[in-house]
This record gives sequence, structure tokens and C-alpha cells, in this order.
Amino acid sequence: MRSSSLQIPSRARVLGLFAKWPARGTVKTRLAGDDAGWGVRVAHAFLLDTLQRLAVVDAYRVLAFAPIEREADFAAVASSRFHLTPQGEGDLGQRLSGFVEKHLQAGARTVVVVGTDSPTLPVEYIERAFTELENADVALGPATDGGYYLVGCGAEHPPLFENISWSSGRVLAETVATLADPHWRLSVLPPWYDVDTPDDWTMLRGHLAALRRASVDPGVPHTEALLGATL
Repeated sequence: MRSSSLQIPSRARVLGLFAKWPARGTVKTRLAGDDAGWGVRVAHAFLLDTLQRLAVVDAYRVLAFAPIEREADFAAVASSRFHLTPQGEGDLGQRLSGFVEKHLQAGARTVVVVGTDSPTLPVEYIERAFTELENADVALGPATDGGYYLVGCGAEHPPLFENISWSSGRVLAETVATLADPHWRLSVLPPWYDVDTPDDWTMLRGHLAALRRASVDPGVPHTEALLGATL
């Protein structure tokens, strides 16, 4: 479902999922090392599992995809569970800003955006972000690598996405610095982890094993299917 017309319900909660199509040499390069095919397999599993997990969220769900020429592929994996929209041009900050503003201007009450790097992210954190945004201007989910796994905005929000050192460990700190004016109300979610490096993969492997040992289904079947593979 292409969301170009943006006929969203008035005052809707909008959940955006930013995703890049898994292609060799463009995804999970730090994790994959010299094996670009491994990076593709991991990114594809993360995408499928994240789509499945987020499909239960009661919101106007949007898959913001890149590159634009892979729209048909994204439509196939989204399987009508998400509306589709291209991410657009520019750096990550420009694309995030454009997405948030477009949906707020179309009548959304709150907009929450996540990516596909945190396949085990509890859905409860997303629900909590929407709840917190009833009384806050910004919601942030700190990632353990110095960035954030979630950002949410209400109708009034600061220029969160300007002058940020994207793909660095300073993203969270620089984003918080945009909130220096006490006028802005910030809600902070519990930290969670992204999976971008071999060490992160080891962490993920241990986490999934612990959940299984505790008789908890992690809800990431495609990712679990890769656990027998080695880097």
C-alpha cells in the first residue's frame, strides 16, 4: 500500500519503520567483514522479523524504504501490513525530518520511528513511546552504541535531526543537546542494543539462548535460523 496520498486517520499514531533493502555491500558491512553475502542474510532476517513483530502495533504503520527501485520487493515482504513510502533524498537526518513532518502535517498526533538494527526490541517500548508522547514533545530510546533505536515526536518538537554526526557514537548526545531549552519535554525509554558488529552478534546469540532457556519465545524466527551460521 503506497502512502503517497497520506490519507491517514485524523490524530492517528504513526509508526515508521526505516529500512534499506538487503543488497551486497550496502548492509551490515561491519558485521559481515569480507563475506558480503552474510551481511545480506542477516539484514534480510532482521527486516522480516521486524516487520512481523511491529505488525501488531495499533498504529498507522509505514515502511519508509530505500532505494526507491526496490519498492516491489518491499511491497512483497510488507504484505499489506504496512503502507509504503520512499525515504527520499538527503542524509539520515533529512530523511527522518521529512518523514516526521510529512505525517504530522497530514494530521498525525504522534510519530514514532524505528529501524531494523534491533530485531529483539520489545514492542512494549514502542507502545510506551506513544504513551509518553501524550505528555512529552520527544521520546528517545538510547542505543548502547551511542545512538538511538527509537525517536518519537509530537506536533511541537525541536530541530532534532540537524547538525548530527550520523553513524557515530555521538548521535544520542548531540540529539539531546538540541533539547537544551527547558521548554522541550523529553521522555527517555530503557536502553537497548543494535546489532552492527561481530560482538553485537555474539550478544544477540547469547540473548536469544537465554530467552529460550527461560522458555520465552524471542519472536525472531528468521534471525534464529541464522544462529548455526558462523562469521
